Amino acid sequence: MQDLGQTSASARSATSLLTIDDVRAAATRIAGAVVRTPTLYSTTLSAIAGADIWVKFENLQFTAAYKERGALNALLQLTQEQRARGVIAASAGNHAQGLSYHGRRLGVPVTIIMPKTTPMVKVMQTESVGGKVVLHGESYDEASDQARSMEKQLGLTFIHPFDDPHVAAGQGTVALEMLEDVPQIDTLAIPVGGGGLASGMGTVARALNPDIRLIGVEAELYPSMFNRLKGTSLPCGGDTLAEGIAVWQPGEFTSKVLAGLLDDFVLVSESALEGALALLLQIEKTVVEGAGAAGLAAVLSNREMFAGRKVGIVLSGGNIDTRLLANVLLRDLARSGRLARLRLTLQDRPGALFKVMEEFNTHNINIIEIWHQRIFTHLPAKGLITDIECEARDREQLDALVAALRAKGYDVSQVELN
Repeated sequence: MQDLGQTSASARSATSLLTIDDVRAAATRIAGAVVRTPTLYSTTLSAIAGADIWVKFENLQFTAAYKERGALNALLQLTQEQRARGVIAASAGNHAQGLSYHGRRLGVPVTIIMPKTTPMVKVMQTESVGGKVVLHGESYDEASDQARSMEKQLGLTFIHPFDDPHVAAGQGTVALEMLEDVPQIDTLAIPVGGGGLASGMGTVARALNPDIRLIGVEAELYPSMFNRLKGTSLPCGGDTLAEGIAVWQPGEFTSKVLAGLLDDFVLVSESALEGALALLLQIEKTVVEGAGAAGLAAVLSNREMFAGRKVGIVLSGGNIDTRLLANVLLRDLARSGRLARLRLTLQDRPGALFKVMEEFNTHNINIIEIWHQRIFTHLPAKGLITDIECEARDREQLDALVAALRAKGYDVSQVELN
């Protein structure tokens, strides 16, 4: 992948759209009302990545995401009349919760329009921190159109999740804190959806250190900003783990800012996101959502780009459904060889399964579940397919079992994950 490159004109344009003074002013406004989250060095992740890795724990905010910063900065710049009338936004994610939480603190009524398809847990979380939720439409675009309509009808103030200078300035305080705590950071890997976080952080980083490398990170399934800045037309859509950065249309304002800031842009696969999320839980003992794992996923998927550098990554949020989290962790165990489903062809006769079990016992591999399939197979009537879900110490132990079974004449295959 080639660098995005920066013309002097685009760099000047970015500087004029959003400045470090805007971000510093935002930091003063929101001080004491959001958590000044720690930026910590990870010895283990650094060893794994081949780079020095510092981690910014924005999942420790009250609503578990950095979005509070931009939402609060925007709220604090409303007039008294705007505060009294209230604000409105379209969001099914962290912006909804950040805006609702700080709106309630400040006495500003907050209405959030969410698509009807929004999981009920997100509706309940937003309502629990003070927001009034209205369900409308089947998609974010339909919800956004409704929010814009209600804005005009009710005289409310619309606060965009990312395409707003006040919001982007608030998000930029993340980098202000990071680089104050660890000024030696020479590379930032920043998650990009609509571009608010990357615009704010990039503006600060470039002002403090003109030589710093700024790498944008998007999910492969939603390369909307990548397409905009690279001039490509990669397909956009699908079920991504990183729904927090799954944006169909990037911001107009943020696109202009990032065009003059980013040095490069990478896309990360779903398996890379899952692996990074699982690694953060195992190594740092911290829960992140898919978007929050994007920075680490980029580093681990592009080792040559980050090798030997001092890299800052942001755990942008920690709001993930517990069932989805459990699924990701189990899939990671499967990829590492600690969990497996082996498929064997057996003869349907007494003792056939017992002989297979003896091999599992010999190799000290735990059996979790067994499924027999006699009817829907291509085998003769006296044959059967057996799936055995099992737990091993590591892939080497599992491979030794498979080799032993094959040596005894069994037809064995492993059910693979994508």
